[in-house]
Amino acid sequence: MKPFSAELLGTFWLVLGGCGSAVLAAGFPDVGIGLLGVSLAFGLTVLTMAYAIGHISGCHLNPAVSIGLWAAGRFPAGKLLPYISAQVIGGVLGALVLYLIASGAAGFDVSKGFASNGFGAHSPGGYSMTAALVTEIVMTMFFLLVILGATDKRAPAGMAPIAIGLALTLIHLISIPVTNTSVNPARSTGVGIFVGGWALQQLWLFWLAPIAGAILGALTYRFIGSEDE
Repeated sequence: MKPFSAELLGTFWLVLGGCGSAVLAAGFPDVGIGLLGVSLAFGLTVLTMAYAIGHISGCHLNPAVSIGLWAAGRFPAGKLLPYISAQVIGGVLGALVLYLIASGAAGFDVSKGFASNGFGAHSPGGYSMTAALVTEIVMTMFFLLVILGATDKRAPAGMAPIAIGLALTLIHLISIPVTNTSVNPARSTGVGIFVGGWALQQLWLFWLAPIAGAILGALTYRFIGSEDE
């Protein structure tokens, strides 16, 4: 149970830290952290947890990452369902704590988004479903490439969390305007449950696209990362 508990706690931290920065601090008067701050917050959640629980569970914190690692031959299929279940539960619990905090402010309205992911009218920049689909696939694909490369036995030891955290920061800098950045079905599900309505209706894309992108990233790394010419 220790690896699954670690995944639950790690995903809890990702949602509370990343989505919490967006909901509580992004637009705060005078000292709002903005897009750059939110992007950095998501990267920091992964970086800190990678050092905290990487040696316990591998610090996936993301169903797409677990599936991508399986597709790359680095994770057993038998652990997929327990890992994904733990990640989703952690994401929902993180969103619950965030909701309890955010709802303590006068005028809080969860229907305004609550850091949910969306496209069309619910995209921060009004981007289409096709743009959202392409963005989430490509961003998750490159996220897996970084994860697999940084954790390769030939890569510099101990540096993987920094590379992975910075990669997630960069992904958010690129794609927050398009989808509010998912690349993580557990993160999207956690906050989407509290928003309901449109967030749940569009949630399919934020499962399908990250998983497809993760598999593409895994297959690509199996080709370029092979020691055989």
